[in-house]
Amino acid sequence: MDDRQFRNAMGKFATGVNVIATEVDGETYGMTANAFMSVSLDPKLIVISIGDKAKMLERIRESGKFSVNVLSCEQQEESMRFAGQKQFEDKFEFDELAGVPVVENAVCQLSCEVYNEHTEGDHVLFIGKVNDLAMTEADPLIFNCGKYRRLEAMEEVK
Repeated sequence: MDDRQFRNAMGKFATGVNVIATEVDGETYGMTANAFMSVSLDPKLIVISIGDKAKMLERIRESGKFSVNVLSCEQQEESMRFAGQKQFEDKFEFDELAGVPVVENAVCQLSCEVYNEHTEGDHVLFIGKVNDLAMTEADPLIFNCGKYRRLEAMEEVK
């Protein structure tokens, strides 16, 4: 199988859309990602996956902390901004949670410190210990088969 075929197969799995953010030397950085999951309740751990060529990789290593911001279905523009899909003249203003930059109005904001890291293939998995979180009542932004999507409730199967 070639890289494109594998990538297309992985795109069949619907994911939420997240912005990973960190701060280094007073400058805040964000990156759109969908490789995120929970790992443990005790301690409260999550994992994010960052490509080994991404600028965010060294920034997280340097800061030792990051946030995961689960975007709402109203935040496609924020996703596009931090994925480099769309350019903006204005500087993005982040909020803060437990000393870490977060995206305002995200469905969920997780403030994390790097707990561990593992290099696997061409990505680095950062295990983050969640120090604080905040949530809002909104539907998440979904990404599937190369397109942004919204959730739609289905009838229960009986």
